[in-house]
Amino acid sequence: PSPTGPLHLGSLIAALGSYLIARKTGRRWLLRIDDLDRPRVVEGAADGIIRLLEVLGFEWDAVPVWQSHRAERYAEVLQQFKKDGLVYPCSCTRKEILASAPHAGEEGPIYPGTCRNGLAGNRQNFSWRLRVDQHPIRFSDRVKGDWQQNLEDEVGDFVLFRSDGIYAYQLATVVDDLDSGIDQVVRGADLLGSTARQIYLYRCMKRESPEYFHLPLLLGSDDEKISKRHGEVGVVRAENSSAMMQLALVFINHRLPPELFGAPAEQMLNWALDSFEDTLLPQDDRQFSSLLESR
Repeated sequence: PSPTGPLHLGSLIAALGSYLIARKTGRRWLLRIDDLDRPRVVEGAADGIIRLLEVLGFEWDAVPVWQSHRAERYAEVLQQFKKDGLVYPCSCTRKEILASAPHAGEEGPIYPGTCRNGLAGNRQNFSWRLRVDQHPIRFSDRVKGDWQQNLEDEVGDFVLFRSDGIYAYQLATVVDDLDSGIDQVVRGADLLGSTARQIYLYRCMKRESPEYFHLPLLLGSDDEKISKRHGEVGVVRAENSSAMMQLALVFINHRLPPELFGAPAEQMLNWALDSFEDTLLPQDDRQFSSLLESR
């Protein structure tokens, strides 16, 4: 989880799906706090999320990893990329990229390669971008099926280290997964668009990428992913943990037997460990209101 606010039902669904798949296949389940983007981190949110996951009954199999403690490791990988000539400095601002990008992809403006052959400006602060190529990245997602993306045409060279001194999500998550021995990633479909970039990073490091499950998204009434901008809608708290666990199970198409309605969340989770079938995982996004109606 990212500690940018309280735990939301969408994050609980991702945690639940990954936990059940890990336990079903005899894998470890690990907890990592993605607190790399320090300006967006809310003080105390991470500790609150950890305590709440414990209330819900989740058990992780190693000491939690905090991304904010791993800058030296990210720097080591970036330095190797520099030695290998895989990255280059970029002085472009977002405004300049928007003005010069040929068109925008799903992930925003496509970087046109302005600084590929040397810095285009003389700014003191610059980012580091990874060079991509024309070879399409193909992968088969266990929920969403076959996907492919041409990074050069659809994304462009992408940032690994930001001009404000923060390591980018793409680099951090791949390094963390590699160092933790992750061979299976279960997460929300909003990160499906990041997967080709991450697979490309694995290839740059001459390592095998993991297996992916991208779960559909929980939507608000505006058809956007439930998040803190929706206010209290979908916020998970200790006092509503039972109701939220039941909704999360409904979302992944696992309905509780009537005798467990209103039971503690941990008891529901234990039932799910025995009853889980990954073939029941949904493929389509779903609105929060529809979950309330179908409990």
